[in-house]
Amino acid sequence: MITIRDKVRFVETDMMGVVHHANYLRWFEMGRVAYLRACGISLGELMADGVIFPITEVRAKYKNSCTFDDDFEVQVKMNAFNKAKMEFDYTVIRLRDGAVAVEGHTRNVFTDNEGHIVRLKPEWYDKIQKVYAADKAAEEM
Repeated sequence: MITIRDKVRFVETDMMGVVHHANYLRWFEMGRVAYLRACGISLGELMADGVIFPITEVRAKYKNSCTFDDDFEVQVKMNAFNKAKMEFDYTVIRLRDGAVAVEGHTRNVFTDNEGHIVRLKPEWYDKIQKVYAADKAAEEM
């Protein structure tokens, strides 16, 4: 599992000072990018190699609100991975009280720049697989 921490910015809130629901999806993306970094992959390098990974499915279950200036943590866990797709689960925690703000899920497929599904080259696949396998092993303990 990879975690990132941040603070709610004013621009991320609505008129009531509550985080607008769309921002949680941005935070999911921040988590995915952090996961790839933990695998030793720069998103820019992957894209320069002609591989992008659009979302084909997203779910979010909103449980508690985050508000302006709240510290939060996004916990990111990859729950499925192969050479054509990856799936992540997310938990956003409001740190002031440990409340779960949102639980989410995304599925991404690997495509070329024209949107055709591609299989990851071994140099990318092996890096992700190493972290994914370590996470799975840690879960089983």
